Amino acid sequence: QVQLVESGGGLAQPGGSLRLSCAASGFTFGVFIMGWFRQAPGKERELVAAVTNRGYTNYGASVKGRFTIFRDNEKKTIDLQMNNLGPEDTARYYCTKSRFIGDKIYTDITAFDYWGQGTQVTVSS
Repeated sequence: QVQLVESGGGLAQPGGSLRLSCAASGFTFGVFIMGWFRQAPGKERELVAAVTNRGYTNYGASVKGRFTIFRDNEKKTIDLQMNNLGPEDTARYYCTKSRFIGDKIYTDITAFDYWGQGTQVTVSS
């Protein structure tokens, strides 16, 4: 069965960095679009970043220029490098698999069909 396991969350200071990792199994990783979403308390789950199998990316407006998504099709992992973190980045971060393949990234949450359990990121001094 599909499994997505996140790691790397924790506490960071404002202006600091964290790197999240997601290990995937149970499906043909190399063809599907993969992504990261986040959800803060009282807010809707929102797209952070997504990447196609060929490396095309899409970022949420609030993280563009600060976060970078990486994909390793051999290791079946996706990473999220988060720089210049702010308190507004505090949320639970979820690794997710899209229903879709190809170069067009559908960003609506309904385009993603499997989710990890999430990893908490807290940005505070």
